[in-house]
Amino acid sequence: MIVALIIACEVGFWVLLAAGLALRYLARMPRLGAAVLLCEPLLELVLLAVTTLDLKNGAEPDWKHGLAALYLGYTVAYGHYTVKWLDGHAAHRLAGGPKPAGAGYGRARAVHEWKLWVRTVVGAAVALGLLQGAVLYVGGAGDVSSLRAWQLGALRAVGIHALVAVAYTVWPKRAPAGAGEQPSPTQARR
Repeated sequence: MIVALIIACEVGFWVLLAAGLALRYLARMPRLGAAVLLCEPLLELVLLAVTTLDLKNGAEPDWKHGLAALYLGYTVAYGHYTVKWLDGHAAHRLAGGPKPAGAGYGRARAVHEWKLWVRTVVGAAVALGLLQGAVLYVGGAGDVSSLRAWQLGALRAVGIHALVAVAYTVWPKRAPAGAGEQPSPTQARR
């Protein structure tokens, strides 16, 4: 049931996102669109409640609970970022807004990658906290090795993402011939 709920939450995220953006830009109902977009965190609260109830009702902790924790951590760290990124692109494509700035090249791209890495750290910290809470909740009564494995997986994701950021720092991405270095998204907004 947990896996089906995770899939439903992911599908629900994209459905609410599409509906919210369509209301904002196609139907010209920005307040209603914003209200729909604000409903997205409710999906994660439902997933958290159901996962907790599943463990409370005696379910053996396994990979499904670990996946739910990582999904929740990812959503906390990247959910708003994803909505904001897609909102900027929808405003550009559907409402004639300015083209969103890209990640850039050179130093700007490296800074962008390190900011994304910080988001990954935040997501991993949330997942680690939820997993540790589940380990403490289950206590010595159950096998928590699966939850521990997911904790290691979250730490591996942080390490791999750090390697990506280091690679962009040491070997910066160069602008295509004829294009200057693009400003970072924060520089472009100034």
